[in-house]
Amino acid sequence: MVINTNMAALTSASNLNKSTNELNNALAQLSSGSKIVSPMDDPAGLAESIALNAQIGQTQAANDNISNAISFSQTQDGYLQQVGAALDQMSMLAIEAQDPTKTSTEIADYNTEFAALGAYITNTASATFNGISLFGSTGLSVTTDGTGGTNFSMTAVNLGASAYSTATGDTITSATLAASALTDVTAAITQLATDRANVGANEERLTYTGDELGVLSDNLTAANSTISDVDVATESTKYAEYQILVQSGTSMLAQANQNPQSVLKLLQ
Repeated sequence: MVINTNMAALTSASNLNKSTNELNNALAQLSSGSKIVSPMDDPAGLAESIALNAQIGQTQAANDNISNAISFSQTQDGYLQQVGAALDQMSMLAIEAQDPTKTSTEIADYNTEFAALGAYITNTASATFNGISLFGSTGLSVTTDGTGGTNFSMTAVNLGASAYSTATGDTITSATLAASALTDVTAAITQLATDRANVGANEERLTYTGDELGVLSDNLTAANSTISDVDVATESTKYAEYQILVQSGTSMLAQANQNPQSVLKLLQ
């Protein structure tokens, strides 16, 4: 039996230190909700988690872009519905203006309404969405993935196109002019049908892509959770285990420190 070196106490202190560190680590993980409290906990997992978090953020940003583009398309279609109603009324006025039983005063009234509706369509052509032209000659290019490498070019809707401007510039002050205006308005209605179909196709394409990005974001989040999120049930069990080890280790260390006192009895 020796006095200078108490191996039992040293061993107990070493085990107690390990148990205390594990207890503190379990406590940190439970309190933070993360398995990776510091880089040393899982260096490779931390690197992968950082990359996944970046991709999740990029995917969500792309999905936000798509949502805004869908709102843009829905706004376009809302305006085009009203333009369609105006063109329908203009076509009716063009036919009524050809009625030989109408007086010149009545024809003038028809022409006034026809011109007002044409001006409405012309003004609508300059409408904007958050400062961006709704009806320009160039369609928007929307980033549709998290890396910025894939874009979707939306088909443009141009209310300044000749099919519209010709119809809105007509007059119906005579039967001949009214007949010509009716032809032009009919062409504008045909163009409108094509434009609304294009808007619908844009919106459908963007909706599918947005749903796809939503699925991707969910799966990336799940993968990151597997790496970084703490399993509360498992860690709670470890926490209870390490609490017991710390308590028993403290008790055993105290006992080991008392053992050398028995040597004194040999000196008496």
